[in-house]
Amino acid sequence: MAQQRAVLTQDDELLRSEQQLRTEGFYWIAGVDEAGRGPLAGPVTAAAVVLPPDVPALPGVFDSKQLSEAEREELYQELFSLPGIQISVVSESAAEIDRLDILRATHQAMRRAVAGLEKADFVLVDGLPVQFTLPSRNLVKGDARSASIAAASIVAKVTRDRIMMEADKSYPQYGFARHKGYGTAEHLAALKKYGPSPIHRKSFRPVYELLPDTPVQGTLDF
Repeated sequence: MAQQRAVLTQDDELLRSEQQLRTEGFYWIAGVDEAGRGPLAGPVTAAAVVLPPDVPALPGVFDSKQLSEAEREELYQELFSLPGIQISVVSESAAEIDRLDILRATHQAMRRAVAGLEKADFVLVDGLPVQFTLPSRNLVKGDARSASIAAASIVAKVTRDRIMMEADKSYPQYGFARHKGYGTAEHLAALKKYGPSPIHRKSFRPVYELLPDTPVQGTLDF
């Protein structure tokens, strides 16, 4: 069963990092996470979320990977309806991923997402360190440790899933609505049968294997 909570109060464990930063003099704390680093097709999407600091109860966000699709959609709607919240979402295309490489494209999306916020004075980012113009701190498994990062993970995941479901209408032969571009057996079989689409990452194996003149990045398993 998913570990969704009905609400988060300001003394919840998931808000400990945010509350600690406020004792250090920061106020507008942005959580940042991404979705879509590993797929063979589609964009990588990053979200930055600043939860309103003075709301007594917040949506019961949790690591998006531990939630069902329906739970993520529900929380996504709750987050966008929350008064005082700041949300910024940026996607980098497959072409941009091929141009930069997946790590640089992901970091670029994260920085652009933070830049799109109206107010932020500190960044909490999931995973490894990322360079921002603002002070920042990385949290390993941050989407399970910080409410702001968890909210960003939900926004990024739902946004990217919707992009891939739209892509399925243009390229139904690949099954994007089901696997969202990840390298499932169904996707690999379609890729071999039909060849790459315009939204496939040409520098990723096994897409690269069909386009041997393209520089390879490899497939990421996350």
